[in-house]
Amino acid sequence: MSEPVKTVDAEVRALVDDMFETMYKAPGVGLAAIQVAVPKRVITIDTAKKDEPKNPQVFINPEILWSSDEKGTYEEGCLSIPEYYEEVERPTQVKVRYMDLNGKTHEIDANGFLATVLQHEIDHINGILFIDHISKLKRDRVIKKYTKAAKRADG
Repeated sequence: MSEPVKTVDAEVRALVDDMFETMYKAPGVGLAAIQVAVPKRVITIDTAKKDEPKNPQVFINPEILWSSDEKGTYEEGCLSIPEYYEEVERPTQVKVRYMDLNGKTHEIDANGFLATVLQHEIDHINGILFIDHISKLKRDRVIKKYTKAAKRADG
């Protein structure tokens, strides 16, 4: 579990800058601070398509206040599990409360792809990976694959 941010200070702003740099370089559409080894409740997102201008968004201490009963499925991938993609079913709409870089509290009603990305990244700061939402058989298969790859990398 990642720790809440008490105050948005220069350290948090520097973290956010680093996270965007990492996220864009990867490239990814979202990143949680825990993925860069910082256990703070901070996520960065940019859902703009390649041909659109960047639309960086920061969510500090995000929490889902409400999620729809209606579910939708998107193919998800994760920078923590490279080159693995799987269909994941999640609520199609969420209401999220968060702080911005000025420490001001906001609420956002997100739907579609943004709702999916928010849920995926909020899961990270809660210690959950997207593979936790797929069948046990598929999850065991991907864990086995990455365990073997890690053993090979260690020599």
